[in-house]
Amino acid sequence: QVQLVESGGGLVQTGGSLRLSCTASGSTFSINQMGWYRQAPGKQRELVAGITSGGSTNYADSVKGRFTISRNKNTVYLQMNSLKPDDTAVYYCNSRRIISSTTYINWGQGTQVTVSS
Repeated sequence: QVQLVESGGGLVQTGGSLRLSCTASGSTFSINQMGWYRQAPGKQRELVAGITSGGSTNYADSVKGRFTISRNKNTVYLQMNSLKPDDTAVYYCNSRRIISSTTYINWGQGTQVTVSS
């Protein structure tokens, strides 16, 4: 099992920045990919950014050029710049492990990001 603990959310004005952190513990050696998702009220959870164990990254079109995902050992970061009110959501950290053709997914508890206009 993998446990994920997020931190770094908060309230920021439009144009501001925040950095989210997510630290994994447990069976971290088997993690293939980590990522950040977000869910706004009344909307489905969506992928924001992901990073593989090899360092490859991918981003939602809505955050390209503004957000940067990075990873240092068992911690993944999401640097969010030029924040907009549309970025307001609960942000969840996610890990993915593939063991013997079975995919295991774990989620953090979420951290609230609120961008005021």
